[in-house]
Amino acid sequence: MFGLRRMRQILCCQKGISATEFALASPFVLLLITGVLDFMMVMFVTSLMEGGLRGASRLGRTGFQPAAVSREQAITDMVAEATIGLLDMNEVQISYTIYPSFEDVGQPEPFDDQDPFNGTYDPGEPFTDVNGNGLWDADMGQAGLGGPGDVVLYQINYAWSLLTPLLPQLLPGGANFPLSAAIAVRNEPFGASGGGGGGG
Repeated sequence: MFGLRRMRQILCCQKGISATEFALASPFVLLLITGVLDFMMVMFVTSLMEGGLRGASRLGRTGFQPAAVSREQAITDMVAEATIGLLDMNEVQISYTIYPSFEDVGQPEPFDDQDPFNGTYDPGEPFTDVNGNGLWDADMGQAGLGGPGDVVLYQINYAWSLLTPLLPQLLPGGANFPLSAAIAVRNEPFGASGGGGGGG
């Protein structure tokens, strides 16, 4: 009888229940908070990258050639300044690709589809070598900053390190989340002295 009454008292006791609930819930709450922080940082850094790329493309389209550094380095420096030190610039990938027009951005080189008429390029089929490399390319773009009137696609890619310990296990990239930004602009008619194409 005494044991049964004591058992009821233990089962009905509310002392320490808040601490127990907190201990059970806190890991999930902390994971949620760090996940939200991770998401916010990804959005923030992506926004900075896009802003830096817009500023860099405005410089690049003028053909301006700085006295002390290359156009490519000047663009990289602008991106570094815009991202306020959040990116490791040694790991940032910045590329520049020249296209004949905005409609050609990311498009394959034109080809004459022949038998078996499958809608894809097969070796030996005639094609227009837009970028002049002697090969058919799924992307007709040519690396460089272009000349007057050229359309240039600026791209940034970066592997951002996540803070949340669980998310890397759920994402294909693991602890690194791929960030990217891109913008296409047409170069101004800056003339022969403004600077021509350059490797990206």
